[in-house]
Amino acid sequence: MSTPGPTAPRQAPRGGQDNAVAAFRFIESRPEGGAPAMPTFSPAGARLLIVDDESALMQALCNTLAQQGYRTVGCVGADEALQQLRTDRFDLLLTDLMMPLTDGLALARAALAIDPQMAVVMMTGQGSIATAVEAMQSGVLDYVLKPFKLAAMLPVLERALAIGRLRSENAALHERVRQHALELENANRELEAYAAAVSHDLRAPLRSIDGLTKLLSHKLGGALTQDTRYVLDLIGNCAHRGQRLVEDLLRLSRVSRQPLARSEVDVAELAREVAAELQAESAAKPAVAVAVGETWPVAQADPALLRQVFVNLLGNAFKFSQRSPQARVEVCCHTREGECVYCVADNGPGFEMSGAEDLFKPFERLQGAEDFEGSGVGLSIVQRIVQRHGGRIWAEASPGQGARFYFTLAEAPSQAAA
Repeated sequence: MSTPGPTAPRQAPRGGQDNAVAAFRFIESRPEGGAPAMPTFSPAGARLLIVDDESALMQALCNTLAQQGYRTVGCVGADEALQQLRTDRFDLLLTDLMMPLTDGLALARAALAIDPQMAVVMMTGQGSIATAVEAMQSGVLDYVLKPFKLAAMLPVLERALAIGRLRSENAALHERVRQHALELENANRELEAYAAAVSHDLRAPLRSIDGLTKLLSHKLGGALTQDTRYVLDLIGNCAHRGQRLVEDLLRLSRVSRQPLARSEVDVAELAREVAAELQAESAAKPAVAVAVGETWPVAQADPALLRQVFVNLLGNAFKFSQRSPQARVEVCCHTREGECVYCVADNGPGFEMSGAEDLFKPFERLQGAEDFEGSGVGLSIVQRIVQRHGGRIWAEASPGQGARFYFTLAEAPSQAAA
């Protein structure tokens, strides 16, 4: 048979014999040279639901596409097709646009309501921009024009099936993510409950030890020898350190789970507030001079968590610098390569940079730090908070020259109004 003539869109013939002729034109269409049109892909048994109110054309489509490796089911109306979709699953719906009662667009919308991942391709002999736009808005992925050519139709089906597979894989991925999120949420709840239980179980005996040592010291009074009093004080101090360690571990756990509540933060004012609180708490200890820069950008950060950063960094700076003849702590901010870098510096004993990589590990303390109180968790908390803001933290120091802790936050702050 000859190849169909005009390629411009036109309505397929209606009526029994003419319709069969159109169908056979589709089946027998060949490219120039007479070689049969061959598919360039493997359908891999994809299931197709073919809907056309012209029974002969529908059957011809089913038979021809079955020869190409597809598994086909044909229907002559929308109601029959929807019934099929409710009882079985198909990879692609190939439907005629113009049908009585329910047209192809309405069928596409109803079909996608049943199976949102299914690919839909429209058949039409009256292609127009308006029709194409409406079809795409209804969820149709592509369309083919009548009279059909097998070589033209097969790539359309291949593309639509590929998109359908992507839809299914994407939906499966979203479902896995949702399931993992639920599992993570449940795990966090269980962890929080476990942490609370452990906290209670650990704190209770530590409080009892502390209370009993105080009671024993009070009861015996002057009867205590110097060595006995030293041992009781040691036990009490160990109990205090244990309680602080439990509190620090709980704080570290909460920091990892606490949701961020970002807002504009005046970082300089926050640093001044924390420094003033620490100076008030250490009034009985050697005074520490604090200098905080004047003009800082406003940051987008969680105020409570950022406060904890300064409480820990400034607390360490106070602790390590108080033994210096003129204890001094500086807090400043400067811009480096487009980002704000915050710095807390002290003139304490400093440390060797060879062990700096261990600074932010829980319970890891540098040589000589055992002479200062602390649990070794504070800097781990700071690192967690900074990382949750998308920033980074590092330290620079040298023995006898103090230490400087730098950190950044992810978003570039906007300059605060003067």
